[in-house]
Amino acid sequence: MRFCMVLDLQDDSELIEEYLTYHRNVWPEILASIRESGIRNMEIYQVEDRLVMMVEAEAGFSFANKALLDEQNPVVQRWEALMSRFQKPLRNTPSQEKWRLANRVFSLASSLQDVDEPTETSRNIDGLPVQPQ
Repeated sequence: MRFCMVLDLQDDSELIEEYLTYHRNVWPEILASIRESGIRNMEIYQVEDRLVMMVEAEAGFSFANKALLDEQNPVVQRWEALMSRFQKPLRNTPSQEKWRLANRVFSLASSLQDVDEPTETSRNIDGLPVQPQ
């Protein structure tokens, strides 16, 4: 299972640098809690004050279960409280959440599979499917 999540940081270069410093040396207990939740790989990318996190998890992984594990772990609670100082959820994010799950809008693999399995779909000049009359 793969997920993409988005979050903003406070628009302050000193806070952003401090956030990045923490993520160069993530606490071992945090790394362990991530793995224990069923996450096998996690990467965070940054553009200015925007973060994008890619998560690869085992089948059966759930964010609800991870949240329960995190609530019961005092070190995770300390880390999350510390990170909240730097983070600014996207607008329209529910108050109890920080990271926002992104919707996939394109997949090269799926598109190539569609090309490899041609259909009789007609397309207009913009390449969009033409609906049958």
